[in-house]
Amino acid sequence: MFEKKYDVIVVGGGHAGAEATAAAANMGSKTLLVTMNLQTIGQMSCNPAMGGIAKGQIVREIDALGGYSGIITDKSAIQFKMLNKSKGPAMWSPRAQNDRMRFAEEWRLALENTPNADFYQEMVSGLLVEGDKVVGVRTSLGIDIKSKAVVLTNGTFLNGLIHIGEKQFGGGRAGEKAATGITEQLVDFGFDSGRMKTGTPPRVDGRSLDYSVMIPQPGDEKPEKFSYLDTQVLTTQRDCHMTHTSALVHDLLREGFDRSPMFNGRIQSIGPRYCPSIEDKINRFADKDSHQIFVEPEGWKTVEVYVNGFSTSLPEDVQYRALKSVKGFEKVKFFRPGYAIEYDYFPPTQLKHTLETKLVNNLYFAGQINGTTGYEEAASQGLMAGINAHLKINEEEPFVLRRDEAYIGVLIDDLITKGTEEPYRMFTSRAEYRTLLRQDNADFRLTPKGYAIGLAKEERMRKMERKQEKAQRFIKFFKKTSFSPEEINPILESLDSATVRQSDKLFKVFSRPKVTMDHMLKLSSVSEYVEQHDLNSEVMEQAEIEVKYSGYIEKEKNNADKLQRLENVRIPDNFDYSKLKSLSFEAREKLESIRPVTISQASRISGVSPADISVLLVYLGR
Repeated sequence: MFEKKYDVIVVGGGHAGAEATAAAANMGSKTLLVTMNLQTIGQMSCNPAMGGIAKGQIVREIDALGGYSGIITDKSAIQFKMLNKSKGPAMWSPRAQNDRMRFAEEWRLALENTPNADFYQEMVSGLLVEGDKVVGVRTSLGIDIKSKAVVLTNGTFLNGLIHIGEKQFGGGRAGEKAATGITEQLVDFGFDSGRMKTGTPPRVDGRSLDYSVMIPQPGDEKPEKFSYLDTQVLTTQRDCHMTHTSALVHDLLREGFDRSPMFNGRIQSIGPRYCPSIEDKINRFADKDSHQIFVEPEGWKTVEVYVNGFSTSLPEDVQYRALKSVKGFEKVKFFRPGYAIEYDYFPPTQLKHTLETKLVNNLYFAGQINGTTGYEEAASQGLMAGINAHLKINEEEPFVLRRDEAYIGVLIDDLITKGTEEPYRMFTSRAEYRTLLRQDNADFRLTPKGYAIGLAKEERMRKMERKQEKAQRFIKFFKKTSFSPEEINPILESLDSATVRQSDKLFKVFSRPKVTMDHMLKLSSVSEYVEQHDLNSEVMEQAEIEVKYSGYIEKEKNNADKLQRLENVRIPDNFDYSKLKSLSFEAREKLESIRPVTISQASRISGVSPADISVLLVYLGR
């Protein structure tokens, strides 16, 4: 069946596996995606949404590099919101509700239309390894498939165990069996493994809900989109709704705590801190009588509803009684109960920045196998693993993004350098250069890099260049064009901003906090320029941010440049830390384990102090 040797084999068809397959195949590698069920490629296992705080930036970055997630999201969106719009642009984060069935269908069709991508449905039970290099995979039917590189994106399937109350059974997702064999083999190779937990809420019949007593949560009046390409903007949207739990709901849930796998010791592993189960929220925040519940439709036509905020592993009868007491859910009908799932992961400090493992050459890990949570975090890792697998087997330079270049760079550096003992989720607060890493400029930051490695196509690159040129010309226009006090003062007075006595450049007045592009467009010189040069909202937004935040942006660039000097100080691969007696014991232990590539990476390792870095710098200087 598989006489030929593949360049890259991707194991798993979730968000990480789909992006890895697309990236490797589009760069020219003959790629095989092996998954246990071809009908669930790109499946939204949890909530039917993409993006959110910091996650939206990641989707934009994937798109800018030439990945598929942004395009798929736009094609299947049912609602769009730009979150944090009341804050500065570094915090703006796009989020879309999606049609779950269409999302998976669009992923399947996109991959089927990708040259160099093949598919096979079966469980991978082991790896083929010769010496210290992976050379393929073995399936549960005993079929050996050879390849030059392998990307593991197993999600929650490695020895997955589902919990509903006191019941537990093997599975990687509701209705699907767990994957076995791979963990045991990797541990035999010398890998450390651990267990993590995540959960999901009940799915219910929307026809049984009373939306009239809930609070509507509509999308933006002027919805945007994710992809920088010419995907369609939503013209109609579906509302989400919000309701709340109550003291009665909490009391009903507590009745089942003695049968909860979280509280009776059945679940030992750690769940996501920032997406706790409803029983965990009640336990941790005992003083609160109410928690928000977001009622999210699963698509345009389906009646299935996702009960966001009610993730639980309590017994199904407890779930049902408690949810019936939530406002609007009095006549609720369940499609399926919520559950928790435990699964194997591998601490990511065992990886290089390319996501290649340190122990086995040409073997890459991406997604929840690395201890992350979230579709977006997984997809970005899959993209980077697919890119680097292709580059490695073609003996090209690895592709690594720095912390000042992308949220993807922050994510991977955090994982490789610090590791994680709980499901890792990206936040804007994790990025020290978030003013540089905005959602609006991901194409400026990353499309040239994607184009240089052969992933982003010519059309994408030219589109970015045109946008960049228009934005820069517009900014120059503000810097060289003057205003008259007669024209600008009425606008400033309406904003309670100090008026001016003499003419000055538009750039100066535009930099004031209260003055927006809408105000500037009231000036004839600005409106005429916009009309004459056919500027769209995207270009105008870009120019506005660059003008108003130029000082902050410049400061962050300078800080990043200073840190980059430490990135240039490389540590030899075989460096012997035991020779440096001045290092603290903890620093020596951590440095030996993680093997940082640069002084900058070493400085970010927990337990390595500035004094330890000084010792390293002095020694390397010698």
